[in-house]
Amino acid sequence: MQHFVRPEGSPPVNGYSHAVSCTGELVAVSGQVPVDGDGRLVGEGDAEAQTRQVYANLATALQAAGSGLQHVVKLTVYLTDLQDLAAFRRVRDEHQDPTCPPACSLVQVVGLVNPAFRIEIDAWAVKPAEN
Repeated sequence: MQHFVRPEGSPPVNGYSHAVSCTGELVAVSGQVPVDGDGRLVGEGDAEAQTRQVYANLATALQAAGSGLQHVVKLTVYLTDLQDLAAFRRVRDEHQDPTCPPACSLVQVVGLVNPAFRIEIDAWAVKPAEN
């Protein structure tokens, strides 16, 4: 992967790359929500706890596909409340290398499939070549 965090002439960033290029097999991960393996909501009313569960779900899905969080090329983040942005960023920064972050879009939405969900994240990743 090659990360173009802030190409000359582009606006400042906060934890994402303006562009990422990659070669290899792509892995698409459906939107992950804050539920555990038993389908129970995690962190009702707690944006940080919900974001942690979403990242855990992303990691599980990526691992099943032969990839991992370090191979994420693009994230799309859906927040129901922009006041949760700081919580998202705290958790995001624990899971990605700040020197080579993925490309990212963040969208505020009116609601998600369950009204108790505060966040959903989908991802594109690359499956690393086998050595």
